[in-house]
This record gives sequence, C-alpha cells and structure tokens, in this order.
Amino acid sequence: MSRDGGTDTRTTPSSAKLGIILFSLGGPETLLVVKPFLYELFSDPEIIRIRSDFLRKAVAYSIATLRRRRSEGYYRQIGGGSPLRRITEEQSKALSAEMRWAGVQVDTFVGMCTWHPFFDETLDQVEKIGVDQLVVLPLFPQYSVTTTGSGFRNLKRLISGRPALAGLDIRWVSSWQNNPTYIKAFVDLIRKELSKFQNPDQTEILFSAHSIPESYVREGDPYLDQTRETVELIVEGLGRRNPYRLSFQSKIGPVKWLTPSTNDVVVELGKQGVQEVLVVPVSFVSEHIETLYELDILYKKVAADAGIGDFRRVPALNCDPTFILALREIVEAALESGVQPSEAPNPGSG
Repeated sequence: MSRDGGTDTRTTPSSAKLGIILFSLGGPETLLVVKPFLYELFSDPEIIRIRSDFLRKAVAYSIATLRRRRSEGYYRQIGGGSPLRRITEEQSKALSAEMRWAGVQVDTFVGMCTWHPFFDETLDQVEKIGVDQLVVLPLFPQYSVTTTGSGFRNLKRLISGRPALAGLDIRWVSSWQNNPTYIKAFVDLIRKELSKFQNPDQTEILFSAHSIPESYVREGDPYLDQTRETVELIVEGLGRRNPYRLSFQSKIGPVKWLTPSTNDVVVELGKQGVQEVLVVPVSFVSEHIETLYELDILYKKVAADAGIGDFRRVPALNCDPTFILALREIVEAALESGVQPSEAPNPGSG
C-alpha cells in the first residue's frame, strides 16, 4: 500500500544515477530585475516571432522599456517580486523526497527559461554532480511551443555544446495534462474551496488558463485541446454538478489570442447575475504574477465591479502532496517509455 492508502507503485531501485530537471518560465525576484527579465522573456523567438535576432532583441528591449514601470507596479503589489523560483525549488526538494521514499535516489535540478537559474546554470550543476539518466520535466501540464517547446529547444542546443553530456540518456516529458493524480490534486482542492460557498453545487467554476496566439493553434500547437482535456477530466472528477467555463488570461501584444478572456467572462457573469464564482488556475502549478496579481487583485476587482458577491480562487498546486505524487508518476512513466534526445517529443502524449 502507498502512503495515501492506494496501490504501492514504488519504482524498483536502479544502479543508474538519476537526475531530474524541473523547469518553468522564471520570474523577477526583486523590482530591480524586472526590466532585464522582460527583455529575456520577449527575446524568445517563440514569443516574438521575428527571424532576425538583432531586430527581435531590439523589439524586446523596446517592450521591456515600455512595460517596466507598469510591471514593477504589479510585482510591488504581490510583495516586490515573483515567488516562482522559491516555489519551484520547494517542489524540486519535495519530488526528491518522494522519489527517495519510492526507493529511488535522485538529484533534482531547477532551470528557468527566462530568468535565473538559466539552463546554462542548471547544466553546470548537472555536470558537476554527474548523472547517468536525466529526466527533463517541464512544469507546464499542457504542451505549447511557447513554453515546453521553447524550453526543449534551448536545452537541446545547450546540451549539444557540452561534450561531458554527450551520450547522456535523456527522457523528455512533453505533456501530462491527463495524469490521473494531477487531476485528482485539482479535484480535491476545488472541492475544498467549493465547500466555503453558500451554494457549493451551484457555484460557477471558471477555469482560467494562460493564453497563446490563435495562429499557433492553427499551426498545430496542441495547447488548446490539451487544456480542454484537463478541464473535462477535472469536471468529470467533480461529478459534473457545477456550471463551468474555460477562459484565458495574460494576453500580450496586438495579435489575436485565444478567447474568451478571463476579464470578459467575469464581466459577463456579473451581467447574468451570478453571485458565486470559483476561479481555477488550470494551466499554472505555482503561485506567481498571473495568480497573485491577475486573479487575486485585478480580476477580483473586476468581479466586485461587476456585482459578483463571492469571488474566490483555488490555490495553485505548489507542493500539494498529491501533486508531488503526480510528478513522481510522470517521472516513472518517462523512465519506462525511454524517449531519447534525438527524438522530437510528441506534444500530444500524456
């Protein structure tokens, strides 16, 4: 039996020395580094699709300069910086402990796409410690070229330039939007929050996900389909009692992004007379600017202005024990599947 009373799925110990890289987007930990963080973010060719590196970086610098003060204001309201790195490091330690309980000795590493620790820093640690197998685990449940795809591309480029890592057995986890334990973690948290409402069975559940440009979906990005799959599995786990919707937040720039926007849906719910709304940050596994500022401050005010009397949010998964167990299961599945670095990870796999 496992610690939660279910089937014991402990992994058989292996002589291979295992490492796991958990990676996320990254965020500025102080107000002083907001501008350089924004520059790194918008320099990503999957965010600003300009072929010329020089021109893309010039555009990124202009955007970072223009958005700096506004973004600093957002981070100031959540304590002066992003907690993302701290939470990711806590998740890394929790996963390491979970793997050890399962009988597997592992070294875990944290890497970020757009801020410290950058992937080069992460790979320095991987080389220093030395591993035989490496699992690359993005903390993005749903695959998108803007997140997991971009991270994979950068990591492969950096690894190819390091002779010490040549021939390393690397397993790439492309997505895990339908992992049952991940779904259960959300179901449990939602049930707990629903119990705080006056009419828990009638409370509107609003799933809010990070948006991406519509053109990416038309080009084959599976993010929208995978996000919808996650939502449906969660709703199924809840018994399909509550009305629910999916919306999108964090749009950047003038191009057309996925709709409806979370802002517009909150306003519409207010017009319809809905009084109880529970927001679920369905594409986020850690607290950061999108949850702490956008959902907790910006959209909470929008809800109040729209006449919604009770507007609450489900916490991000962070180090929830069920979620950490899900990460362990995802790692175990990757070790069994054996996706090699020369293979393009299948963004549609679970």
